[in-house]
Amino acid sequence: MSTTPDHEQHPLFLPVVFIGGLVFGVGLAVGRMARPEVVLDFLQFEDLGLLLVMGGAATVTAVTITLAVRSGRQAPLTGRQYGRRLKTFDRNVLAGGAVFGVGWGLSGICPGAAYASLGVGNLPILWAIGGMFAGAYLQGWLRTALPDTSTTAEGGT
Repeated sequence: MSTTPDHEQHPLFLPVVFIGGLVFGVGLAVGRMARPEVVLDFLQFEDLGLLLVMGGAATVTAVTITLAVRSGRQAPLTGRQYGRRLKTFDRNVLAGGAVFGVGWGLSGICPGAAYASLGVGNLPILWAIGGMFAGAYLQGWLRTALPDTSTTAEGGT
């Protein structure tokens, strides 16, 4: 395995990441997941259309990852072996999931879709994005201030 940073692996690495993010954002906008009111309707069981969007995305991702891992090949731009990253279920995972879920429920949007929401003209979402940055800063501060209780990853990077 190479120790060079990913962006030095291949000259197309960053452009491919940018294009992937662009495609992801357009997919969120087309699937209406960049609209907090639609997401809140889904969370209140009033509009279950997003279940198809998320289910389709999860299915495509699961098949792609499974095939990539079983192929035994390396990623073309990074040279890293495809593999699963296993992490134990601990209190940090539980707390992070709870904070993510509460934030999603309060704002009506998850972090990835929040940025896509800016692209469809939803400027009030800047409050939620500001909250995400504040939460990330607080988490980083807490991680350095409190004793280390993290677990180690198994089976890859």
